[in-house]
Formats: sequence, structure tokens, C-alpha cells
Amino acid sequence: MAEARIEIPPEPETPETEGPQPETRKTAIALRYNADKDKAPLILATGRGPIAEEIMRVAEENQIPLYEDPELAQLLGKLELEAEIPPELYVLVAEVLFFVYQLDRMAEKRERLITRMREEKQK
Repeated sequence: MAEARIEIPPEPETPETEGPQPETRKTAIALRYNADKDKAPLILATGRGPIAEEIMRVAEENQIPLYEDPELAQLLGKLELEAEIPPELYVLVAEVLFFVYQLDRMAEKRERLITRMREEKQK
């Protein structure tokens, strides 16, 4: 199962504003895709400001990777929770899932290497 979070970084504050405006606050989207269960990736969570921070905190605690794409996050943020990604966004979301897949493969290789090194050390 692939999971990812997508973040829009906040835009820098300008002198005429007292803080980030609603449209410039950090945005986070959490996706899930289980090829055995899901027809398409699903929106698990979406939020701005403090909610985005909480989505990212939970993702970090669970070692879910971050993929930064402001335009994609804006598009996905318009979808309902638990909604399947529409076919028009498949290519863009596939890039996110491929990124997650590559990270998973690197983690597997690292674990195999660590295991092999431990076994050799014990001999």
C-alpha cells in the first residue's frame, strides 16, 4: 500500500500583511493507494494551516514520505475526503506514487544491507 502526503509551502509574508492569509497558508493532502483494494488513489485527509501541520505530524510519526507539489495539492484539495482521484489526475498522482515506490525500494535495500552487515559482524 502506498501512502503519501503532499504539501504546499506557505508563501512568504509581505510587509502589508500581519500574517499568512488563508490562501497562502500551508496545505497538506494525504493519499492512500492499495492496488489490491482500491480502484484509484483516495484522499485520506486534506487541510490548511494547523490542520495541515497535524496531517504532516501524523505522517512523519508513521514515516510516510513528503512530496511537494503546490499545483497538485491545490487540485487535490478540492476533492472530498475518501474520494477517488479522477482519471484526469492519474498521471500527476502516478508521479507521487512512483516517488513513494522508489523510497520504499531504497528502504528495503538499506534493511537488507544492515541485516547482512549484522550477520557478518556476528561471525
